[in-house]
Amino acid sequence: MSGAEGWVGPVPGRVPMRLSPKVLLIDPVRMLPSLLLPLVGVMFVGGFSARSYAWAAAGVFASVVIAVVRWATFTYEIVGDRLETKRSLISRSIRTIPMERIRGVDVSTPPMHRLLGLAVVKIDTGASGDNEEAKLNGITLEEAERLKSVLLRRAARPEAAHVPDVAEPPGPKEQTIMRVPRKWLLYGPLSGAYLLTPFAFVGGAVGLAFQWGDELGVSQDTAWSVGEWLWEHPYLLLAVAVLLVLAMPFVGGLMYAIFNWNFELKRRDGYLVAERGLINRRSVSLESQRVRGYEIVEGLAERWARVARAWAIVTGLGDSQTRGQLLPDVPRAVALQVTIDAIGPYRAGLRPHPPVARNRRLFRAIVPWLLVAAVSGAGVWLTASTLWWILLVLSLLLAGIGVPLGLDRYASLGHGYDGTRLTVRSGSLRRAQAVVERRAVVGWRLRQTWFQRNAKVLTLIAGVGAGKGGYSAIDVSEAQAVDFPAEVTPEWMAPFLNRNDSSEPLPED
Repeated sequence: MSGAEGWVGPVPGRVPMRLSPKVLLIDPVRMLPSLLLPLVGVMFVGGFSARSYAWAAAGVFASVVIAVVRWATFTYEIVGDRLETKRSLISRSIRTIPMERIRGVDVSTPPMHRLLGLAVVKIDTGASGDNEEAKLNGITLEEAERLKSVLLRRAARPEAAHVPDVAEPPGPKEQTIMRVPRKWLLYGPLSGAYLLTPFAFVGGAVGLAFQWGDELGVSQDTAWSVGEWLWEHPYLLLAVAVLLVLAMPFVGGLMYAIFNWNFELKRRDGYLVAERGLINRRSVSLESQRVRGYEIVEGLAERWARVARAWAIVTGLGDSQTRGQLLPDVPRAVALQVTIDAIGPYRAGLRPHPPVARNRRLFRAIVPWLLVAAVSGAGVWLTASTLWWILLVLSLLLAGIGVPLGLDRYASLGHGYDGTRLTVRSGSLRRAQAVVERRAVVGWRLRQTWFQRNAKVLTLIAGVGAGKGGYSAIDVSEAQAVDFPAEVTPEWMAPFLNRNDSSEPLPED
């Protein structure tokens, strides 16, 4: 049991709530994947006899019984200033979640739930890492919206929760910040997140063939024979690879559209609410008071098309990479305007990093390929093999591409402070710029590798009690590593700087 302090006791006349009985149609189906392998094994061992079918039917019946028992022994209830969930069978388990600790409520409707008019409600307190604190899997859509509204209102105003008999206030006021037009879903393949979907499908099919081949009538020997035959016909492999590459933007765009269909960002009663999804409609609420900044992410193709994605940096938010998304791919100007309207502006430029940071990026982008080219050249001189020629040409091309890539990576570096918010930016193939409120900074950390020490640069990490936990300014000079923290948090650095400026020598370690 958690959160025992401030217990107000049960409210007379209140009846604990249960999940919808319709969930009994979903739970056995959801358990089938874990039962499928044992059931198939039982039937194969029994030679598909009447007895084996009887054992398989008994397994299915047992899964139904387990689902009924789980449904009958689980209840939830809002008691005073907290949400209480109970599960009682042989032993009794009670979990209490204080309203003021609730950071967000996530409502989703997977396909089977949507068919039955049900929803899944996940309650996040930020105390369980990437896992939700409580999960109500199988309540009606009306109950999900009612519960979400009550939990978020009382979390925002916990003093109202101490009056259990008070009439429910009117529904929260809602303001739409951004509706993503469906035509912008065409930007989806630019993000690259879904482009490998065709290869994932093929990889899954190959794994399924090796794992279930015998049950499907395809032995592993047959699968190996097919693989060897394809290896002996490389043109077919090349054709399959070309087809998969051509399918990448279409399949990736389709998956992107399914996940981000009708994306809408709203402001509702002190919360930022993001809703999206075609098959599984999902609604995520982020408490505005706990938003500490935002992160703008652009891939190389996205930068070329001038589009970007945006995430909120929120304290105590589990699974922030998924739940913190503010916008999918939209025009960059729109993303900046929406984050400014929803969170706040950053009103300063980026400060460049020292020239040695440029040299380091050029070195890492060029020299490895030049080494490969040297090895390939040796191979050409010794064997005159066509393979070595191909490798030599490819390595020289990649070394040439490394020049603009290294320069772009250096141009992407930067950090800054406008008196209210600080920002850091880095990356080229995936450029990310984080803007964080000064009050969110909880500490500073300096990191220096052996190569950085020789180059006299450091990585300065601003510790933030939100988002990823820390945001890095990479390859700053030694002066910048001191001056930037002193500018953002002067009260922390003053004792150290005064000590260094004094005439007294520092004690040796």
